[in-house]
Amino acid sequence: MFSSIFQFGEIRPEYQIPVLNERAVRAAAGILFFVALICFMNAWLTGNFQPTRVFVVGFLVDFIIRIFVNPRFSPTLILGEWMVRKQQPEWTGAPQKRFAWAIGFVLAAIMLYLVVLNNVIGPINLIVCALCLILLFFETAFGICIGCNIYNQFNKEKAQLCPGGVCEMPAGQAKRASLGQIAIITTFLAAMAGVAPAVYGTAPKRAAEFDKTVAAPLAIEVDPAEAARCKVPDFAIAMGHEEMWKLHNNCK
Repeated sequence: MFSSIFQFGEIRPEYQIPVLNERAVRAAAGILFFVALICFMNAWLTGNFQPTRVFVVGFLVDFIIRIFVNPRFSPTLILGEWMVRKQQPEWTGAPQKRFAWAIGFVLAAIMLYLVVLNNVIGPINLIVCALCLILLFFETAFGICIGCNIYNQFNKEKAQLCPGGVCEMPAGQAKRASLGQIAIITTFLAAMAGVAPAVYGTAPKRAAEFDKTVAAPLAIEVDPAEAARCKVPDFAIAMGHEEMWKLHNNCK
């Protein structure tokens, strides 16, 4: 009973190593990516890091359960398993996933120290969040486990049972893009680059119209306490989010 609780991966007779259901893992990564993206954009656009602080705690707890207890007790993996319950499982090696999740655990621990415990707010947090988003996006969108690729660089025993069979695929057999496909992508990007200036040129100038209609004709006496409360912090100025910070804190 004790060993079944503290176990990483499933033991299946047809495989020599513990395995995980890759479909559930990708679904869980998608759930985390969705929530993390909302928190990241909220911090980036409004300067409000509170949702990020809550997410960091939940992310760290989830990964502690995955790595140190048992992945089958992870809340996001339980949700992911339920979402793909009607799909045929795709079994992948558990050892490389544990290494990849350890990277996520380290990033979450850094964010816990900076954002949650010390309330440090600034560009470093956004960089760590962006790194987490990149790892989660590649996992859920393409089935590419970047941490698993790093695993091969530090272990003599290479990863086995990789998603899509990339570990077993002989070198040089990966499908390459043809010249026609490259031409299509290049033409598409060039067309978008040409359309962008025209679209930007027709954007409504709401900010200028707002300034003309609501500009105060008379000077208003400012309360010193209110002025101190609405002083924009240096990190918001450095990030170029001065106006967003004022809007979020109800400052004029």
